[in-house]
Amino acid sequence: MTNTHRDATCHMVDRILKFLKTWSLPVAMIVGALAYVSYRIITPLHPYAADLAGCVSFIQPLLIFLMLFLSFCKVDPHQLRLHRYHFLLLTVQVVFFLLSAALVYMLGASPAVPAVESFMLCMICPTATAAVVVTSRLGGNTAGLAVYTMLINLVVAVCVPLVIPLLHPQEGRTFLLSFSLIVGRVFPTLIGPFLAAVLLRRLWPSLHRRICALSGLAFRLWAVSLALAIGMSARSLYHTQSSACILPGIALASLLSCILQFWIGRRIGKAAGCPICCAQSLGQKNTVLAIWMGYTFLTPVVSIAGGFYSIWHNVYNAWQLAHQGKQK
Repeated sequence: MTNTHRDATCHMVDRILKFLKTWSLPVAMIVGALAYVSYRIITPLHPYAADLAGCVSFIQPLLIFLMLFLSFCKVDPHQLRLHRYHFLLLTVQVVFFLLSAALVYMLGASPAVPAVESFMLCMICPTATAAVVVTSRLGGNTAGLAVYTMLINLVVAVCVPLVIPLLHPQEGRTFLLSFSLIVGRVFPTLIGPFLAAVLLRRLWPSLHRRICALSGLAFRLWAVSLALAIGMSARSLYHTQSSACILPGIALASLLSCILQFWIGRRIGKAAGCPICCAQSLGQKNTVLAIWMGYTFLTPVVSIAGGFYSIWHNVYNAWQLAHQGKQK
C-alpha cells in the first residue's frame, strides 16, 4: 500500500471515528432498533425469545451499575448537598402528577384517559440512573443531579402507591407492598454503585485515582445500554395490543411531557446557575421503570408511553451532545 493510500485510509478511519463519537447516541438507537427488526426477520431466533430477553434483563442492570460506579467515582461525596432547586424540581413533578391524576379521575371512562395517564406517568417517572453520565458529558453538575436522582426515587416510591390505587384499585395491593416493589426495583442499581464508589475512594485511593482517569468509558457503556433499551422499547411497541388510534395520543402526550420538563428544568436551572443539571434531572427519565410502572400499576397500553419517551429524550440528548461537539 502506497503512502497516499495509507494516508487516505487513515483519514477515512479518523472521519468515521469522529462521526461515531459525535453521533454515538443516534447510532446506538438505530443499532438497537435494527437489532430488534433483525430478530423479527430471522425466524429461527424466535424460539429463543425468552433466553434473549433474560440476557438483556441481566446485562442492562449490570451496565447501569458499572457506568454509575464509574461516574460516582468522579463525584466528591462532600459536594452532595441539598439545594433549593432540588425542591423546586420535586414540586414540579409532584404537582403535575397530582393534577394529571385529578383529571384522570374526573374523565372517568373517556377515550382521552390513556393519553392523560401517559402524560401523568412521564411526569412522575424518576430521573434516569444514567442521567449522571450524560450530564457529565455535557459539563453539568453531576453531584447535584446524583442527589436529585436519589430524592425523586424516594418521592416516587411514596407518591405512586398513594395515588395510583385511587385510579386503578387492585385487590391485595397495599401501600407497603407497592412501596417495596418500587424500592426493590430502583435502589439496588442506584445506591449500590454509590456505596461502592465511596468505599473505593476511602479504602483503595490509588485504584480510585486510576478509575477516575478513565475517560469516556461510562459513556460508551451508556451507548450499549441505550441500544438495549431502544431494542426493548421497539419490542414493547411491536407487541402492543392497543388500537392504532390510541397510540398517536400516547406518543403526543409523552412528547409534550418531554418538552415541558426539559424546558422547565432549564428555566429553573438558569436561575440556580446549573441549567444542564436541572434540565437533565427533569427531562431524562428512567423509561424502563416507566414501562414497568405502567404494566404494574396502570394498564399495558399506558406503559407504551415509556417506550415513546425513551425515543424523545434520547433524540434531544443526542442533539445536545452533537451540538456541544461541534462547538468544541
